[in-house]
Amino acid sequence: MSFLCVLAAACLLDLLFGDPRWLPHPVRLIGWFAARMEQLTRRLPVSERSSGGLTVAFVLLAAGCACAAPLLMAAQGPRPAFLACAALLLWTTLAARDLVRHAMQVHAALASSIEAARQQVAMLVGRDTEQLDAPGVIRACVESVAENMSDGITAPLFWAFVGAVIALPAGGDCPAACSVLAAMLYKAVSTMDSMFGYKNERYFHFGYCPARLDDLANFLPARLSGFAIALAAPLAGGSIENAWRILLRDCRNHASPNSGWPEAAAAGALGVQLGGEASYFGKITRKPLIGEPLNPLLRRHIVLICRLALAAALLCLCGFTAIFLLAALL
Repeated sequence: MSFLCVLAAACLLDLLFGDPRWLPHPVRLIGWFAARMEQLTRRLPVSERSSGGLTVAFVLLAAGCACAAPLLMAAQGPRPAFLACAALLLWTTLAARDLVRHAMQVHAALASSIEAARQQVAMLVGRDTEQLDAPGVIRACVESVAENMSDGITAPLFWAFVGAVIALPAGGDCPAACSVLAAMLYKAVSTMDSMFGYKNERYFHFGYCPARLDDLANFLPARLSGFAIALAAPLAGGSIENAWRILLRDCRNHASPNSGWPEAAAAGALGVQLGGEASYFGKITRKPLIGEPLNPLLRRHIVLICRLALAAALLCLCGFTAIFLLAALL
């Protein structure tokens, strides 16, 4: 059960320290390497879509090797050193504390200045924030926390458990090592989607493969996140019934095949309406509405969505652990 020890240590480190800026973070290294690969593959005599596919292949190979190397080296030493290395690497794939910290910075800024709130929420979202009013800032923050709860917490945990379950027959510390590798490969996919998954002139074709791979990698985690948020609705003063109703009704009211699930569940749990008009790169986009405006968007909804995200992540973690223990017994 070394995997569960590694997982517990990684989760604890994330909750205590988040993402220390002074620590070289694998995601930043993956982003740097992906940018270099884009420059290289765009020079090749192939289509833009093929260039994007080659970039994905190179980045995944590099990320896998860079993750496996320290694990293999640590495995040659004392077992506690290997477990510590695995826990540290798995820690870097989780983003619970940072997600809540960024959201609460928006919450604090709203109490003093709308300009400060716009600047803070700009660190969470890709939309233009210069003209947002207070409800617009809150809406953007709630949507971002709901979506990133799936991308930054549930999905890395999901793939860590998938890696661990696949490696169970090998026994020993293999489940712990494979869990780290699977979670890191997921982070590589997510990072490439955030860099290249735009439907603009530069990335419409080049980003096709990264975007579709990210959609596939998040297919189950997004739906599990939506279900977990709906179950946690009473913690935000909402009802499971309403959250479930809005989830099933509005989960497809989103350009992304995945993001609508946690956002719809959050809208139903909070009794608010998300979506609507948003500006991206100076162009107004009218997104489908999600949820019903039973309550006006208020500053307190940022606190409530953070509470929902953490509770839902804990529910997912408990469910994944139960499945892993069952698989280990079979």
